[in-house]
Amino acid sequence: MAPTTLATALLFYFGWSHAYWFFDYFGVNSTVLGLTPSDYLMRGLDGLFVPLVVAAVLGLVALWLRAVLAGRLGGRALPPWFPVALGGAGVLLCTNGLSRILVVTPVNRPLAVAPVSLAAGIVSLTAAVRLATAAQPRSEVLGLVEYGVIFLLVGLSLFWAAADYSAAVGRSRATQFVRELPSHPEAIVYSEHSLNMRARGVRGVSCRDPAAAYGYRYDGLALVLQSDDQYVLLPKDWSPGDGVAMVLPRNDSVRLEFTRAGAVELAPTC
Repeated sequence: MAPTTLATALLFYFGWSHAYWFFDYFGVNSTVLGLTPSDYLMRGLDGLFVPLVVAAVLGLVALWLRAVLAGRLGGRALPPWFPVALGGAGVLLCTNGLSRILVVTPVNRPLAVAPVSLAAGIVSLTAAVRLATAAQPRSEVLGLVEYGVIFLLVGLSLFWAAADYSAAVGRSRATQFVRELPSHPEAIVYSEHSLNMRARGVRGVSCRDPAAAYGYRYDGLALVLQSDDQYVLLPKDWSPGDGVAMVLPRNDSVRLEFTRAGAVELAPTC
């Protein structure tokens, strides 16, 4: 039960990060959208897939490399400089990872470099200490504590890396959505009352028929999401520089129609 709970919690967290940065790109705070746990879990799969695959592949490569090295060495001792070099590399990697907390530099700025450096540095330092003290007696209790601390630090580092990746995926999915806006179906909004939409590219028409159920029509929009009781829409020619996003209530006062991208445009009527 515990692994399932942990996996669900991770998916939820990474889904939240994915959604937050996706909608932040459009200037919308995702917390006002009433996203459901299912929404977050589905987005979490998008944010966690690559980190899990990479972690699994690296783990498998590490096991194979260990087996190959053990076979080649054949019981021979490692050079005396090897633990020192390994420890020095571990110190440099940990310094690069931890420095991201205080300052951003060219060597810790790229995506997930800081947390991966920290995790790799901890593993390198652990291996160096183990090699340097292989002949010394060890306490089982202290050994368990040591492994627990190492597991915690490496786990938090990988969690940090996956969180960075999930946020990056959210932003990249937003930019991809914008690039594909012209090919998305057009959402036509009918409203009982004027919505006063003045965004660039959005066309509004007022109905002259006093008996019409919906007195206003707005064209030039694309639906981004329908969640809970709200619609999130963008103008079809939205751009980061001057674009605005619309969040409309999902109730009987608003009705949506959709037309395929590239369909023959008719004069907008109610």
